[in-house]
Amino acid sequence: MTTILIIDDERPIRSSLRDILEYEDYKVLDVDNGFDGLAILKKEKVDLVLCDIKMNKMDGMEVLTEAQGICDTPFIMISGHGTIETAVEAARKGAFDFLEKPLDLNRLLITVRNALEKGVLVKETKVLKKKVSKTKEILGVSATISLIKETIDRVAPTEARVLITGENGSGKELVAHWLHEKSARANSPLVEVNCAAIPSELIESELFGHEKGSFTSAVKQRIGKFEQANGGTLFLDEIGDMSLSAQAKVLRALQENKITRVGGEKEIDVNVRVIAATNKDLLKEIEDGNFRMDLYHRLSVILIHVPPLKERVSDIPIIASNFCEEICGGYNTPTKEITEGAMQALQALPWTGNIRELRNMIERLIILSDKKITEKEVSLYANPSNGNLTIGNNAGSKKEEMLNFDKFESFQDFKDYAEKEFINFKLDKNGWNVSKTADDIGIQRSHLYHKIEKFGLKRSE
Repeated sequence: MTTILIIDDERPIRSSLRDILEYEDYKVLDVDNGFDGLAILKKEKVDLVLCDIKMNKMDGMEVLTEAQGICDTPFIMISGHGTIETAVEAARKGAFDFLEKPLDLNRLLITVRNALEKGVLVKETKVLKKKVSKTKEILGVSATISLIKETIDRVAPTEARVLITGENGSGKELVAHWLHEKSARANSPLVEVNCAAIPSELIESELFGHEKGSFTSAVKQRIGKFEQANGGTLFLDEIGDMSLSAQAKVLRALQENKITRVGGEKEIDVNVRVIAATNKDLLKEIEDGNFRMDLYHRLSVILIHVPPLKERVSDIPIIASNFCEEICGGYNTPTKEITEGAMQALQALPWTGNIRELRNMIERLIILSDKKITEKEVSLYANPSNGNLTIGNNAGSKKEEMLNFDKFESFQDFKDYAEKEFINFKLDKNGWNVSKTADDIGIQRSHLYHKIEKFGLKRSE
């Protein structure tokens, strides 16, 4: 439910605004001074503030200024002594709008609606900016992570080629991104190629491009990844899966800084810094005849090994907390606390899927837990070595259903199931009081109605 905070030292004004706004289905909080209003903003999720300017103890403009450092909640300033100068000052300090007393009901409601829409847009914009931001931080306090960061700082400004090794999901791609971001090529493109995801017969066309008519499906000329990355960085992920024929051409491109498109004769100059990554032991692959030794030595001017998560458990608390904040922000819900016991339980898990698995586990815990993630929730929902998950059928039942993870084709299927069970449980617990349930789980009532309709939930008789 949308929450509006009223800060005004006149009780009749607060009472009138409360009646109007509650009639419009808003949740209303009200206080008679700025200090209490700021205290609420620090601990409560507030969507809009209506604030008087002339108040005892603390002036409304001071409240507005202090609130800027606490939250992004839009402010509507109200006053019975309004002037153009006051309105301009309020706008300059970040207020959404300024209304004069006595308040016009229609203008008030329109302004409230517009301010709330702006607040939603600001939050959505922040989420989108996080999603498209350049590169996430490399999180961790362990000695190995500190060494990796130091190596990146030393190596990135050079033109040295780098080979990054480590298990799947350990963070090799993030290291590659930071090598590019801290290099002189940061303003040029970083082009990524997953060598394991491209069929061997197409890898050469993907890397070097092709001319029209060079093979059956080549209906037009195509620019390859080397050309696309010209002046920037080419990241060859899972290079251990590249075919030997493609390896030979990559070696030539590294030696001569020239490529030739498939089906073409003209040599094209390229200026590319190559960073490669693999989860394989390339020296063993060389022994088995699957990888060229000369290419290995060309790529491994600098070697960076990213250790698995199980070898740096001291990093789990900071990574888990960061994921928790990020995921809750994406869901537009308050950030859940991970208790000390839960964090210790997370550190004790084997983490065969490394950072990628940890993120999925945190997302699962956020969905299935209440306001805090405790050791109990970790034991029930986040143990990667346990093939089953126990979830109660409903609030009044002592039965338990053993879920086999194998029946879920994707993580989204599991999320939908868990979300449905969680919402159904909360609705039953609250006697199907939709407003109370929406408040309990921290979503808008309209959003909850949408979920009820989506999952086909019905009140049990």
